[in-house]
Amino acid sequence: MNLIFKLPTPSTINYMWNFGSLLGACLLGQILSGLFLSFYFKADLIQSFISVVHLMNNVNMGWGIRFTHSTGASFFFILIYFHIGKALFYKSFYFWKVWISGLIIFFLLMMEAFLGYVLPWGQMSFWGATVITNLISVIPYAGQNIVEWLWGGFNVNEPTLTRFFSFHFLLPFILIYFIFIHIFFLHKSGSSNPLGVSLNLDKFCFSKFFIIKDLLTLIMWGGVLVVTSIKMPFVFMDPENFMSANPMITPIHIQPEWYFLFAYSILRSIPSKMGGVVLLVLSIFIIIILPLLGKNNVKSLKFNLFFKMVFFFHIGSFIILTWLGMKPVEFPFTFMGKIYSIFYFIFYFIQ
Repeated sequence: MNLIFKLPTPSTINYMWNFGSLLGACLLGQILSGLFLSFYFKADLIQSFISVVHLMNNVNMGWGIRFTHSTGASFFFILIYFHIGKALFYKSFYFWKVWISGLIIFFLLMMEAFLGYVLPWGQMSFWGATVITNLISVIPYAGQNIVEWLWGGFNVNEPTLTRFFSFHFLLPFILIYFIFIHIFFLHKSGSSNPLGVSLNLDKFCFSKFFIIKDLLTLIMWGGVLVVTSIKMPFVFMDPENFMSANPMITPIHIQPEWYFLFAYSILRSIPSKMGGVVLLVLSIFIIIILPLLGKNNVKSLKFNLFFKMVFFFHIGSFIILTWLGMKPVEFPFTFMGKIYSIFYFIFYFIQ
């Protein structure tokens, strides 16, 4: 905690720098709510879905814990996408150690979210697990063996659910470890600033000056989360997941949660399974190359109108790819997916 309070922070930072503290609070909320959910969850083919229904209907405030956890997962990704967007706009990726540790955290978070989505064992949970884990089979030689090891058999079954529950419970502790590494590197390099220039003489300790600013956004964000969890708890949920998993009935349109749809849309845009999986992985890990691509003295888009336009076009491409991931695999959505996938990748080579 002392490491955070003594973080050298530029005096010019604005509210875009609050996303890091909000993400930390979000992770703490997810761990606590997930711990309470685990008291009632049963990793069993028949009992898992029933245990969620029991929690919602019979446990005192069980519905509140479940809705806070499920809505909190979506809010977590909203925050992390804003956090990455801020880093792209102000070119914070020049602090490459902070950037790479953050990328590892993002990847682990995506794994954690996928595992958690499978646990309620609804229709989309089951088929999502089947489709996504099958993608690993493209790995030469060992792919199919890895898939069968994950499944614990020759299809998604009870051993799969048990293993996913164990991994889902374990990953937050690994996440915390990498978050401390992320904060350590941030402490060593100091935070970036909106001007994008070195301001070593204009820095203060994080404590006193910035804690109140972070607390303000934390209260506001917490209020939005509570209201959404109470008033619109199903807004981020797929209707298919309100039915228990049935291996004999395939949903008309299998899709992951909304925060994976941009990568899923890129996967679908390539006819080759191997090529689609490669581009899906690349759509996440391509941001690792950004610290290598430019050595501008002013590390910010704030004063460059052209790159500002390119940045916001990239944000638009991301949103459109997310929208396309919800659409059927047919023309014109497949064609648009190819076009916007190209736009998505081009952005990272013109920084």
